Amino acid sequence: MLLSMIFAIMFIIIAYGYLIWSYFYPEESMLLLNRWVYKKEPEFSDTAIAYTKFESIFGIFILTMIIVGTLSDSQFLNFFLLIVLFSYVIFKVLKTK
Repeated sequence: MLLSMIFAIMFIIIAYGYLIWSYFYPEESMLLLNRWVYKKEPEFSDTAIAYTKFESIFGIFILTMIIVGTLSDSQFLNFFLLIVLFSYVIFKVLKTK
């Protein structure tokens, strides 16, 4: 039990770290493990960078919802996080149009 909790906490820290790094440095995260393919530094479009940032925020929301859902019995809190996630997605979709 304790070992599984330690592994879960380590996974959560690594996942949050990667998602935050991916949000602040989207070009670097898109090149992760693929930099050797290119001779020169590739240029990514603004749409690709915006999509990578969106994926990072979406992943942070989903990971937070999973953590809160497992640690809390509050249905209101889970519902509130779901509403925040949907409103963020709708806002981003409407902003891009």
